[in-house]
Amino acid sequence: MATSASPLAAGTTAPDFELHSTPDQSVKLSDFRGRPVVLVFYPADWSPVCGDQIAVYNEMREEFEEYRAQLLGVSVDGVWCHRAFADARRIHFPLLADFEPKGAVARRYGVYRDQDGISERALFVIDAAGVIRWSYLSPIGVNPGADGILAALDALTPEQLGAAAPAQGPVR
Repeated sequence: MATSASPLAAGTTAPDFELHSTPDQSVKLSDFRGRPVVLVFYPADWSPVCGDQIAVYNEMREEFEEYRAQLLGVSVDGVWCHRAFADARRIHFPLLADFEPKGAVARRYGVYRDQDGISERALFVIDAAGVIRWSYLSPIGVNPGADGILAALDALTPEQLGAAAPAQGPVR
């Protein structure tokens, strides 16, 4: 079935949100002002494509950290599902529960699949000031990898990376 998702475009201020990362802890997007954020919306923890996509980002988190970028995963799964998935896959970045009201944050970012009750597979790079600098909507069955994310991070200016970021990006 075709989707009418339209992810927020570059230049848009990223909507702030607060979602649970554990049953008793939550994460606010605005907590990361001053550094870039890589926001990863994905359909479900235990699907094969999602598992592979999240595992790739987990393996590449040191590369994201070269840009001081905080990686955040978001799906409609609940916190207990995220915890089991993160433990099983040894995920070392926050997985946030867009659980109730279901998909509220995905809707604000234009990436909720009403027909399926899940989010699209969508990526956002948000700069240190909270502005979306890049967004990408991947086909639901395709792992988008990290090349686009890294290119978007490379394109950020020193100001967009945040005050403590290196002036020329990471050393490779």
